[in-house]
Amino acid sequence: MTEIEFVTKHRRHLHENPELSMNESETTSYIIEIIESLGIDYTQPLPTGVVAYLKGNSNTTLGFRADIDALPIHEENDVDYKSKNEGVMHACGHDGHTAALLLFLKRCKRLKDDGALPHNCHFIFQPSEETMAGAKQLIDNWTDSQAIDAIFGIHIMPDEKTGLALFRDNEITASATEYRFYVNGLSAHVANKHNGKSAVESLMFITREITQIQQFHLDGLNRNIIHIGQMNAGEAINTVPSNGYLEGTIRTYEENDLSIIKNHMEKIKTGAMNLYDCEIELTYNEGYPPVKNTPALQNVVYDSVQSAGMKAVIKDKPYLFGEDFSFYDEIAPTYFIFVGAQDEEQGFTSSLHTSTFNFDESVLVKVADYYENILKNYSN
Repeated sequence: MTEIEFVTKHRRHLHENPELSMNESETTSYIIEIIESLGIDYTQPLPTGVVAYLKGNSNTTLGFRADIDALPIHEENDVDYKSKNEGVMHACGHDGHTAALLLFLKRCKRLKDDGALPHNCHFIFQPSEETMAGAKQLIDNWTDSQAIDAIFGIHIMPDEKTGLALFRDNEITASATEYRFYVNGLSAHVANKHNGKSAVESLMFITREITQIQQFHLDGLNRNIIHIGQMNAGEAINTVPSNGYLEGTIRTYEENDLSIIKNHMEKIKTGAMNLYDCEIELTYNEGYPPVKNTPALQNVVYDSVQSAGMKAVIKDKPYLFGEDFSFYDEIAPTYFIFVGAQDEEQGFTSSLHTSTFNFDESVLVKVADYYENILKNYSN
């Protein structure tokens, strides 16, 4: 089996059988079956996910991570490897990340058998990147995690052309923070609406003011997202709405911007309570910090990208995606890059988290090349 056949076979099997965060049982079993067939040791810090290990010829230990979960999206691609799980799809490339790491694992086992594996390697197949911070959960339950010198990861990026690899030192992705407003008013019949306290009025005020934060209170040169994702209120057509709910997400890469946004959110809550006499609770789910790349690793990353036949592009600004790879810098220096997968001729132009996302598996061989170059080029 050629390498392109290897990554295509495994990526498409995973694509056909996607599983949601923390439910990746069959995915984990599939990965373990391949690891065991290669005769490689592994551990399972969590019920799903797995970490394989190979001992090399030095005291240096490197980690390489792939995420394995899918998304609650109905697939619309007309392909023979379309998702068999209704309403679940690998729409973020995690099937590809996993297949590329499996190919790299296979290469490293061959190097190990030849006595030529330069360093110790951990191959991290991590669950639940999309929700519940699987990286953080894995780290907290992984007894071998303290011995790693550096950890590397990639993400397929369909918004960038195939052949490009994009990265930057320090922040490469944004923080992801969820917020929720809970509004409690007072119901009344519409004929006596003046006796009620309308949750809808409060929500209209809140939504209007949230949309003004970026415009008037943040540095215009900084990119931020303050997104309203869901809102509902009311109980009946002829009553004053007594309950309301609003939720959204905040994406920033400057810590001070997040503080400014939260400060104005609190003022908005207080203003709505004073104006409309409703009780309002505002909560946050802090989510994922920004992914911060360790500058000392850039040279080995740059050289390894170029040696893999990709063009290294240093970004001037981070992406506004959230990514739980950020937690790995609690245990080691880290570096995360984005690998272009856009191919207009083949029709691979759909963005991440869309029902028509797809890509050419040949890019996964390049990812394995990049990882192998990291392994061979890395020096403390």
